[in-house]
Amino acid sequence: MRQIFAGMVYLLLGFCFLAGVPPYAHAHQGENTKKLFTKHFKGTLFDITEKANFSIEILLDDKEYKIGKDVIGIVVHNAHDEDVAGAEIAIELVNLDTGKSINQSAVVRDKGDGLYTVENLDLAKEGRQKLILKIKKASVEDSVQFTLPDAVKNLLPAGRYSP
Repeated sequence: MRQIFAGMVYLLLGFCFLAGVPPYAHAHQGENTKKLFTKHFKGTLFDITEKANFSIEILLDDKEYKIGKDVIGIVVHNAHDEDVAGAEIAIELVNLDTGKSINQSAVVRDKGDGLYTVENLDLAKEGRQKLILKIKKASVEDSVQFTLPDAVKNLLPAGRYSP
């Protein structure tokens, strides 16, 4: 009986091999699921980073959320749509007319629960600008860019978005 069973197993494995089907396939939970990121507020900039490691929501004013006068808030979520605390955020603002970096001394502070505040960053300047954010948490690095003022004119509604 064992020989018959063993023969059937080898026969089945042989057919799988010839058909190009792996004899054993294992999928980790969530491996094939679609990534979804949450945009929480109405009047905010929102985008998913280039490699879809993070989502970035930029709170531009003090209407829906209390972050402070002349302060910009940044909400960072990871690929599991969880708050990212303790990340390093580098900010660069580039004048698109000249191609030169606008030298500003932006100060980023981690407020916890994925919220960061930024002081000394003037996004209301005349002309077109590119706001570049580089995010690093442990060994994961990614970046996102917003073109201003165009991005402010095309705000996405609150909801869930995929890359």
